[in-house]
Parts: sequence; structure tokens; C-alpha cells
Amino acid sequence: MNKSQNLLGILRIGLGWIFFWAFFDKLLGLGFATAREAAWLAGGSPTYGFLTFGTKGPFAEIFKAMAGNPVLDWIFMLGLLLIGVAMILGIGVRIAGYAGALMMFLMYLAGFLPPEHNPFLDEHLINLVLFLFLALSDSGRYIGLGNWWSNLKVVQRYGFLK
Repeated sequence: MNKSQNLLGILRIGLGWIFFWAFFDKLLGLGFATAREAAWLAGGSPTYGFLTFGTKGPFAEIFKAMAGNPVLDWIFMLGLLLIGVAMILGIGVRIAGYAGALMMFLMYLAGFLPPEHNPFLDEHLINLVLFLFLALSDSGRYIGLGNWWSNLKVVQRYGFLK
């Protein structure tokens, strides 16, 4: 494995950790982005705060209308968990990468008009591109279980599971 392959693995694990950590912070209210009393296990909604107070721009009302929806809470939390685990382990990186890119695009649209520190580009778009890059680069094979995963018969039969 060469240095750039190691960096791909590290990048994938790092991006996965961001999602994995966000899941547990919202689940348990670890006090970083989510207070204990707002935790999902304490009856809080993981989507309510951002969708109610963090949205702006032409799509804000659409996103605000979804705030606190229990189905959306479940989809969001499962997305954070599954994308995080897949990226950390290097399994299902292709589908996790596309799902992560979609989540980043939706979060970008929710805060559209223009980003706080730049008239166009923000971390959501950079992370979107990183997710797509990792999905297309076989990054799960480096510092991960991607080699083992890609040799499973079900993954070989259904390539989108890579």
C-alpha cells in the first residue's frame, strides 16, 4: 500500500468518524452539538433544532416544515450511523458515499443563501465531493475491510454494495 492509498483510508475513516460521532452526540446528548436534555433518547428530535433555526434561503420553509418529523428523525439518525460505520470499516463505501453526498447536498440546500464565510462554497459541498471521491476510488480497500467485503458473493453479484 502506498502513501496516497493510506491517505485515502485515513480520509474515509475521518469522514466516517464525523458521522458516527454526530449520531452518538444526537442520540445521547454528549454536550458537544446536542445538550443532554435534547438527546434523542431523552425525547428530543435530532432534526428539530437545525431545521427550525439553521435553515435560511429559498428552501428554508420546505425544510422547516419537516422539523421534528419522527420518520425524518429515524431516516437521519440511521443515515448518520450507517454512513459512519460503513466509512470507518470500509464496507459498503460506494452506497455510503452516495448517501453521504446526498445528505451533504440537502444540508447545503437547507442553509442556502449564501454560506456564512464564502459566497458559494462551504464545508457541505467539499464533503459532498469527498464522499463522491471516496465512493468511486475503492477507498474501502485501504486501512479497512473493503478487500474482504468485495469478495463476498452478494457484493460481487450486486456491485452497488461495494
